[in-house]
Amino acid sequence: MLVGAAARRQLVRRPEATIYSVKRLMGRGYEDVKDELRYFPFRVLPSDGIVKIQVGARDVTPPEVSAIVLKSLKDRAEAHFGEPIEKAVITVPAYFNDSQRQATKDAGRIAGLDVVRILNEPTAASLAYGLQKIREGVIAVYDLGGGTFDISILRVKDGVFEVLATNGDTHLGGDDFDREIVLWLLEDIRKKHGAELEGDPESMQELRLAAEAAKIRLSADERTALTIPFDAFTYHREITRAELEQLIERLVANTLRSCRMALADAGLSPADISEAVLVGGSTRVPLVRRRVGELFGRTPHSQLNPDEVVALGAAVQAHILAGGITDMLLLDVTPLSLGIETLGGIVSVLIPRNTTIPTSAREMFTTSVDGQRVVDMHVVQGERELAKDCRSLARFELSGIDPMPAGMPKIEVVFLIDANGILQVTATELRSGKASAIEVKPTYGLSEADVERMVEESFTFAEADVEARLLIEVRNEADTVITHVERALGQGAKLVGAEERTAIETALEALRRARGGSDRDLIREVTTALNRATEHLAELMMDAALKGALASRRADEIMDK
Repeated sequence: MLVGAAARRQLVRRPEATIYSVKRLMGRGYEDVKDELRYFPFRVLPSDGIVKIQVGARDVTPPEVSAIVLKSLKDRAEAHFGEPIEKAVITVPAYFNDSQRQATKDAGRIAGLDVVRILNEPTAASLAYGLQKIREGVIAVYDLGGGTFDISILRVKDGVFEVLATNGDTHLGGDDFDREIVLWLLEDIRKKHGAELEGDPESMQELRLAAEAAKIRLSADERTALTIPFDAFTYHREITRAELEQLIERLVANTLRSCRMALADAGLSPADISEAVLVGGSTRVPLVRRRVGELFGRTPHSQLNPDEVVALGAAVQAHILAGGITDMLLLDVTPLSLGIETLGGIVSVLIPRNTTIPTSAREMFTTSVDGQRVVDMHVVQGERELAKDCRSLARFELSGIDPMPAGMPKIEVVFLIDANGILQVTATELRSGKASAIEVKPTYGLSEADVERMVEESFTFAEADVEARLLIEVRNEADTVITHVERALGQGAKLVGAEERTAIETALEALRRARGGSDRDLIREVTTALNRATEHLAELMMDAALKGALASRRADEIMDK
């Protein structure tokens, strides 16, 4: 196995066995990546969970490939320091979801490393630039690498970093710039030479590497020339910086859209930004630098090597964890709300999106059915009111609950997100002490397009979602009242006259009919009417219960004497 530059040199000769951009596949399912597989020369296999990559006779997962890279870095560090390396800080895009972070931790473990912190790359970049020395300010970190893009808005105050908001796209980067150039060149080759190169992996990689080299040269020069020898012909083409910028303008505009969304989430405008920082090799492209400067109204920081700035920040974080720096604290955020599905499919949010992590939250729940011994806990992630519209993260059961009437058990649910963004959920029935817990290792496959879609849908469907939630809530209340009234009639029907009993039964039937409809106001009105109709019955049943208790007590006292 070859890693790094040695592997890169094999790309044209053995494209099907050379894996690149594996970060795009981390923590993802086949459905999430199938549309772009035509751009990879290696074979990605369909699977129910995480995708696998076929290399010769062997199938490997993206975390395994990432682990090979990490193991190589570990070996180099050990050779440099002359001692074993056991712990590591690994950086990820701020917009990596739980699946992608978990896959990154898995890669570290496979490489033989104890991953002591998963650090957001923009936070790391801020550390590298020493922006913690700013007494107080707001920093925008624009991170555009080869495979991913993210924007983070951070507040720094007295050495404390707090991520106010994040946004981005784990499917947008310099690779996409290269792809736009390749598609443009393929069309030009088709016109000039009548050749179709898409089906030839070696020719496609030659073209991809030439496109990347041209892009890099155009960061310094206004024009460059391509000469690529193929079997049947030699292709010549001159490319100008203006042509490149026209090809990638749409992609750069997409990154700026994410920037505006992050600012909106943080409740800020571009004028509120104190410093802007460029991270990632693709920020060397002049168009990117111009557009970012125009958006934030200031020249962004680009003094440090954008390929190394995140690694430098990770080293600073490692120094903090090792006790070398004691006057600095890092706080990140969770990108989507986390909650529990409750009765009627409603989501009860425990941790809202953009909450600073590490964090914990707890809430009390109960049962909805008499004698219920098992409660199904469904953990979801998203911004919609109903669980069916959110992403299912995990399910687990709290069993062994003592049978009690509905509403009597007290179930405490605790959400705990650690510094790496990994969620742990615990449910405890407080009367019996029965508990159950799960570390949420979610199913692979939430794309950043999904994240963006979920946030946008929370606004688009906000009114309809609230209406649906309110309807479910009044139906739940009606169900509770119906159950109690049916029980009361069964136990105390003889306490009231026939006329009053008929009035209660009529009101009860009216509520059953209304509950099946979608008129929320009518359901609430009929529920209130049934409550009023049963007030006298409730008083009589309470009196009877008290008389019975007093009579029993007097009998006990007589027996004692």
